[in-house]
Amino acid sequence: MKQIVAGIVAHVDAGKTTLSEGLLYRNGNLRQLGRVDNGDAFLDTDKLEKKRGITIFSHQANLKFNDLDLTLLDTPGHVDFASQTEQVLSVLDYAILVISGTDGIQGYTRTLWGLLDHYNVPTFIFVNKMDAVGSDKSRVLEQLQAELSSGCIEFFDELTEDMSEEIAMQDEDILNEFLNSGELLETNVSHLIKQRKVFPCYFGSALKLTGIDELLNGFEKWTIENNYADDFGARVFKISHDEKGERLTWVRVTGGVLHNKAIVIGEQKANQLRVYNGDKFTLSQEILSGEVCAIAGLTDTKPGQGLGKNEDASAPEIQPVLNYAVDPKNNDIHTCLMALRQLEDEDPQLHASWSSHLEEISVQIMGEVQLEILQQLLLDRFDLDMAFGKGGVLYKETVTKTIEGVGHFEPLRHYAEVHLLLQAAEGNSGLVFDSDCSLEVLGKNWQHQVLTNLNSKEHLGVLTGSPLTDMRITLVGGKASIVHSVGGDFKEATWRAVRQGLMVAKLNNACQLLEPWYRFRLVVDQEQVGRAMSDVQKMSGNFNTPEDAGNGMSILTGNAPVSEMRDYAQEVNAYTHGEGQVECFVDGYRPCHNAEEIIDKYDYDPVSDLENTPGSVFCAHGAGYPVHWDDVPQMAHYPYLNNN
Repeated sequence: MKQIVAGIVAHVDAGKTTLSEGLLYRNGNLRQLGRVDNGDAFLDTDKLEKKRGITIFSHQANLKFNDLDLTLLDTPGHVDFASQTEQVLSVLDYAILVISGTDGIQGYTRTLWGLLDHYNVPTFIFVNKMDAVGSDKSRVLEQLQAELSSGCIEFFDELTEDMSEEIAMQDEDILNEFLNSGELLETNVSHLIKQRKVFPCYFGSALKLTGIDELLNGFEKWTIENNYADDFGARVFKISHDEKGERLTWVRVTGGVLHNKAIVIGEQKANQLRVYNGDKFTLSQEILSGEVCAIAGLTDTKPGQGLGKNEDASAPEIQPVLNYAVDPKNNDIHTCLMALRQLEDEDPQLHASWSSHLEEISVQIMGEVQLEILQQLLLDRFDLDMAFGKGGVLYKETVTKTIEGVGHFEPLRHYAEVHLLLQAAEGNSGLVFDSDCSLEVLGKNWQHQVLTNLNSKEHLGVLTGSPLTDMRITLVGGKASIVHSVGGDFKEATWRAVRQGLMVAKLNNACQLLEPWYRFRLVVDQEQVGRAMSDVQKMSGNFNTPEDAGNGMSILTGNAPVSEMRDYAQEVNAYTHGEGQVECFVDGYRPCHNAEEIIDKYDYDPVSDLENTPGSVFCAHGAGYPVHWDDVPQMAHYPYLNNN
C-alpha cells in the first residue's frame, strides 16, 4: 500500500478536528462521530483538551482507504500553540489545510501557509462549513487564488477539460505539452502537486460528511510515495509523557528500519515502539521507512532532532515573544523549576530558566491562552498551584556593523585564544555559526570545539542582556597550545570573544535592540475606522488602506509593536461595544521603537554579568590575571584584524 503521512492544519474553529473525525468515520475507524465541543473527539485525547474544547497537542490516527495507508497527524489550531504545529511540519509528506467556508482566509491561515511553504509541504485544501449560511464557493476560491496561489484549483474525481487547462497553466513546460497533445497526464498532475505548483481544493461539510469521500479519493489518486534510503534515519517531531510518566519520543522513520531494542542514540535503546491511534497504541517489533511511532526509553532527544543518517531540522520559525515571571506561591521553587523543565522537554520554546540575579523562574510563551493552559497543566500533572506575574515583551539584540571579538583564556597550565567576526544578518534569521579559519592556524578539533561551544548556550546582548539574534558569527582565527590546551579552554575563550566583540560594538554604537511586532487584522464599523487608524499611529504601527468588509464594516490591516498592542483587544471590544474584532499574529522582530527608554529601564551592566564576562585571562610570572575587555586587542597573541 502507498504509505503517506499527512498533517491537518487550520485556523482555530475552521473545523480541523471535525474533518479528522469525518475521515476516520467514513473509513470505518470510528463507530460514531465525536465532537470537539462535546469533549468526545477521537483525536483530542488529553483531559485538558476535552475540558477546553480545543486541540492543544498533536495526535496521530491511522486509516486505510483502498490502496492508501494514511497516517494522520492532527495539530493545534490556536496561534498560541503554533510551535506544536510547526514541529509536525518537518515530517509530513502532505498537508490538509482546512479553511472555513464562511470566514475564508484568516490571519493565522496566512501564517500556516508561510510555514507550509518554508517546509516545502505539498498541500491539499479542504474548504469546510459549506452548509453554513454565508458560505460562498466562488468567493473563497477567488480569495485562495488571489492571496495564497493561482495554483489553488477545485478538483473533481476526473480531470475535466477546464480543470486540465487550469492545472497545465501552472507550469510552462506542462502547458506546452498540453497545448500540443490536448491531454494532461495524471502523473504530471501528481508531480505539480508535489512541487507545490498546484493545490487541489475540495469543498464540503465535515460535520455533514460531505466532500470527505472526494478528498480521500483525491489523496489516493494524486499523492506520490517517497523513496527512502537503506540506512536508518528518523526525525523527532514531538516529546510527550504518558499517564504513567513514561517519556515518549515521536519520530518519522526516513530511511531503513527501526527495530525494537535497537540502540538509537548514544547508548540508549528503543525499549518500546508504539504505534498510536488516538489514545490507544499497539507495540511493534519494527517500524519501516515512512512510518510514524513513539519510542519509549530515550532521554536525550528533542523536537527537530535527526537520528541515524538524518540531520537536525533548522531552528523553528515560530518563536515566543512574551516573558513571564513565575510566582511559586507556597510551593518549593526547585520543585516548580523541575516541573517546568519537564514541560520544556515537550515544548523547547517554553525556555524555562532560573535567574540567580533576580532569584526567579521565567518562561517564554506566545500568548494568554497558552499561559492559562500552562497553569492548568502544572496543577493537573504536578499538583502545583502556581501563578504568573504580569508578562513583559521578550526583547532581542543584534549588531549593525561587522566587529571582531577576541577571547583569551590562559590561567596557569591552560591556553586558548579565539577570534570571532560578528556580522549583521537578515532580519528574523536567528544565529548562524561558521568558520573561515585555516587548519594551519587552528586544528580541526579546536575549530569543532569553538563551533560546538557557540551552539551550546544562549548568548546575551550587552544593551539589556536579551538574547542575540540575526547575526552570523564566524571563527576567523585563534591559537592553541600543544601542551596546555583542552576543550574547556576554548569554551571559555569562545564565550568571552562573543561578549568582547559586543562591547566593542556598543562602543561604536553598533548594537541594536529589537522588539517583536504583530501583524494585525482589525474589523470595525466604517464610522470607527478613523479612531482605529489613530490608535495604530499612537502605537507606533503602520496600516494599509482600509478595505470594505460589507454590512457597514471595514477591515484595517497592518503591523505594530507587541508591547503597544498586547491589551488592544479589550480596548476594541470596549469602543465597538463588542462588535469589533482584532486578530494579532507574530510578525518577527524589528528595531525597537523606544529603545532608549527600554535600555534605561533595564539598567543592565554587561561587565557585572559574571556568567557572561567580556574580559579575558592572561598569564604572567606563573599566574593568571584578568584583563579588561578593551585592553584585550593589544594583548592578543594572534594577529587582530583591526577592523573595529
